Amino acid sequence: MKTIVIAEIGVNHGGDPETGRRMITAAREAGADYVKFQTFKAERLVCRSARRAEYQERNCGGSESQFEMLRRLELSEEQFAELADECSRQGIGFLSSPFDIESVALLSHFNMDYWKIPSGEITNLPLLEAVGAQRGRVILSTGMSTIDEVEAAVRILEQAGTPRKEIILLHCNTQYPTPAEDVNLRAMESLATLGCGSVGFSDHTIGTAVPVAAAALGASVIEKHFTLDKNEAGPDHRASADPEEFASMVRDIRIVGQALGSPEKHVTDSESGNVEVARKSIVASRPIRKGEPLTPENLTTKRPGNGMSPMMWHQIMNRPAPRDFSADEPISF
Repeated sequence: MKTIVIAEIGVNHGGDPETGRRMITAAREAGADYVKFQTFKAERLVCRSARRAEYQERNCGGSESQFEMLRRLELSEEQFAELADECSRQGIGFLSSPFDIESVALLSHFNMDYWKIPSGEITNLPLLEAVGAQRGRVILSTGMSTIDEVEAAVRILEQAGTPRKEIILLHCNTQYPTPAEDVNLRAMESLATLGCGSVGFSDHTIGTAVPVAAAALGASVIEKHFTLDKNEAGPDHRASADPEEFASMVRDIRIVGQALGSPEKHVTDSESGNVEVARKSIVASRPIRKGEPLTPENLTTKRPGNGMSPMMWHQIMNRPAPRDFSADEPISF
């Protein structure tokens, strides 16, 4: 199954829909299957007194509150509709994460292939119920969560109307950027025990090694933040991939997808021609006369492998030679 790659534009458009359109184009050219935005109104998302996260303080500077920062990054309903139309025109999937129930209602008009629930909303029961009631396919990020919290969120989605098998769980760490020692990709194994549709990975590390490794572990979805310029002002740019880096990641993920294959161990078409060349046959190590016992002293194994397999070595020991053999001649009966 092809790994779905999501370019998380998030709020890296800076509140400018024209930048959003340029990012859609760049993400499509980099090979993304979907772009994803974030749909919210600051007044419904955060208290005016809420502080910014440490990484937001570090990346944004200044003294503005989280409310003020998010207010600058809002897009209107009309702007989201235009961005969704732009995705359709360019042939790339449109997704956006709702952060409040009103945003769920707005996004329900856009016929998205998946509902994407961000990590911070995994304990937001009213939002989970609103998304679950849409009865669509859901991608649920699980950063900052225990396995019990993930199971609780899945149950809420189920009870609201979304079948468990329609839910994809993304392992995630919400530190921006995530240190390699905190990634814990093998947590995907625990998520897989919950019986959902599949498991993937939402990445916040620097570089592309970790998401490619997640693909090698079988992630069905890879999500990574996307930016046109890592030096832009904003909370997420520095932990994002630029177009060149994202394209490299997609290429590697596609190679990994091809390389994974199936659990069956078999001789492939590409290597079948090498069997005779690389394997060996039982041959005479010196001239052997008819009737002479075959022994380690007059036998050896050499390429090519078009004669008797060396796996027959013990079975022919001490048998009389059926005819004369010259040195290097394959033994046959």
